[in-house]
Amino acid sequence: MAPIPGSGLAKGLAVTLRTMTKKTVTEQYPNVQPDLPPRTRGVIGLFEENCTVCMLCARECPDWCIYIDSHKETVPPAAAGGRERSRNVLDRFAIDFSLCMYCGICIEVCPFDALFWSPEFEYAETDIRELTHERDKLREWMWTVPAPPALDPGAEEPKEIAAARKTAEKLAAEHAAAQAEQAAAQTAPSEQPGSTEQPGSTERPGSTEQPGPTGQPESTEPQEGES
Repeated sequence: MAPIPGSGLAKGLAVTLRTMTKKTVTEQYPNVQPDLPPRTRGVIGLFEENCTVCMLCARECPDWCIYIDSHKETVPPAAAGGRERSRNVLDRFAIDFSLCMYCGICIEVCPFDALFWSPEFEYAETDIRELTHERDKLREWMWTVPAPPALDPGAEEPKEIAAARKTAEKLAAEHAAAQAEQAAAQTAPSEQPGSTEQPGSTERPGSTEQPGPTGQPESTEPQEGES
């Protein structure tokens, strides 16, 4: 069906009329902070422990505003007889926000979740050189990163969380079993089973003492010369 001539113009005018009839609201910033969406692109935070110096973020940045320096260190073998390994150690991680265009490519390509968006936007400076944030400053922005949204109730549990939970349950079960064995060993009787001899008894085998007429026990052991 062919569109009605002038329908596009009518729709545009309808949007204009709706906007004109709305009441204008002035936000009292900075006395009242704005209610920003959860995925606001304010500033980039660095979680340094996850960074492996793979350089993907610096290579993929279209503005070349990420600066990374590192060196290699030798790691001793984890087990006896193993080989030594070398790993990259991060020396410098800086982002020049005077060049950054907030495209988010560095965050998307990071394979180890070391970069995150923070909704903070109040970091204007009077000197453009102060807009280059080093790794210490980027680490401070991490504390302003909001928590990730909750998973769908019907979604599967992430494999990493499931593996960690199973390992924790296994360790807890082993610890409980060890405590139960230790408690059983402490409460076990110290005497050997089958021993009924009373302490202090000097009764000899073959001696059958019977009480005499005066109440004293008489010995029935055979006397010498008796047959």
